[in-house]
Amino acid sequence: MRSIYNLMIIPMALLSWGCQKNTSTVSESLNKKPNIIFVYMDDLGYGDISANGATEIKTPNMDALANGGINFSNGYASSATCTPSRYAAFTGEYPWRKNAQILPGSAPMLISTKQMTLPKMLKSSGYSTAIIGKWHLGLGTHDKDWNEHISPGPNEVGFDYSYIMAATQDRVPTVYIEDGDVVGLDKNDPIQIDYHKNFEGEPTAIDHPEMVKMKWHHGHNNSIVNGIPRIGYMKGGKSALWSDVDMADHFLLKVKSYIKDQSNKEAPFFLTYTMQQPHVPRTPHPRFVGKSGMGPRGDVILEADWCIGELLKTLKEEGIEENTLIVFSSDNGPVLNDGYYDQAVELIGNHDPKGGLRGGKYSLYDAGAHVPFITYWKGTIAPGKSDALVCQMDLLNSLAALTGSEISTPDSENVLGALLSADQKGRTSLILEATTRTSYRKGDLVLIPSYKGKKKNKQVNIELGNDTEIQLYNLKEDPSQKKNIAKDNPQLTKQLLAEFQKLRGLDYNETKKLELM
Repeated sequence: MRSIYNLMIIPMALLSWGCQKNTSTVSESLNKKPNIIFVYMDDLGYGDISANGATEIKTPNMDALANGGINFSNGYASSATCTPSRYAAFTGEYPWRKNAQILPGSAPMLISTKQMTLPKMLKSSGYSTAIIGKWHLGLGTHDKDWNEHISPGPNEVGFDYSYIMAATQDRVPTVYIEDGDVVGLDKNDPIQIDYHKNFEGEPTAIDHPEMVKMKWHHGHNNSIVNGIPRIGYMKGGKSALWSDVDMADHFLLKVKSYIKDQSNKEAPFFLTYTMQQPHVPRTPHPRFVGKSGMGPRGDVILEADWCIGELLKTLKEEGIEENTLIVFSSDNGPVLNDGYYDQAVELIGNHDPKGGLRGGKYSLYDAGAHVPFITYWKGTIAPGKSDALVCQMDLLNSLAALTGSEISTPDSENVLGALLSADQKGRTSLILEATTRTSYRKGDLVLIPSYKGKKKNKQVNIELGNDTEIQLYNLKEDPSQKKNIAKDNPQLTKQLLAEFQKLRGLDYNETKKLELM
């Protein structure tokens, strides 16, 4: 049965769908606003969940979200790599405006403390806010000291509580950071980080291959932590080092604790649960090793699915499942070999992480940014499938409309109607980004301007979208992008290119070469 709140909020939200700034009709009472959880996967492909057609792997808990909510067939990250996508999701701004690119673990904070952000907007609407999991948007300044309080970070851009890793599991520093302080640090063993030069006497994967438990394929050959070679050099901080195989359990425990604590409070909460799976290095807990039959990549997807199940169980136990909106997505598309030999390629079998799309992580082709995208709100969102065009960048304006905030950002669009009802429309167009190159999606069409560079990155075996000729595809008729229809439609191609150039600017072809570490 729908709660009294749900019966009140939906008619009022319906009134606001048609206009981005018409938010006055949404209730401003704190106890009538839903909790919001943004579950953000890392490198999960559109075809990696069984609800989207996967037959070689079963993801029952992700499927429960998809089948019990709205499963979008045209849901997008802003980009085909993680830092830009996360920037857009949290700021409501296109990442190319900031020249956002994949950051090293030592990078300074990318988001300005003066910017509007999704958590800032929700805080202004009475929400408690938290992020638990991966960050990868930079921390502090260029000359930060990891042994002192690190600022600015998530807490300075709107999150009341943060428990994160600085970048990715394959980059140093390999420590957890809570509200700006390294967890478990012994200052008598200070952390030192350098992304250019090793510290004297410290072993690397190149110098000491006998210490490596996971063999590197490309890059990933610097400092060794827990037998895994990483990107970047690290010395010290032994008491603070994380355990890779326990990472999923560790973050999940923090998530459960946060939900249980917040469920007893009057104010609603916004939790961003940024999971590390299935990003490399893939280190499933022993409970999941061998369970998928597809090696560590498949195993960590099953592990992540179990975590989703535990999340849903916690919401139910706390009695807040029907007052919690869940948004589930991934920061970019899939990649198999992304730096380690872990049999992801050899054991893939008939599984297609791309779900029939072309490209993958790093690519301008559709599988680069076309990702799983689900909204779930038990008792409020009717189950359904939607072909509405939606982007993670739109969360800011859409959730502002839901919570009665008049805050908005220019690039984010209010697609609240589409997020709550499968029969509503979303965006009409979207600029997508992949390693500084951009394309233009409008309706069912996607235009990829001509770009110099290799057509395929052989290290990851993914087509990048580069071509000497302009490309135009009808994704509804040709989701695998096999037929370039640009030459057959010169006027349409010219029109779309002109629209793209007006929105993106004429400097769109000032790109940088993709360099994998």
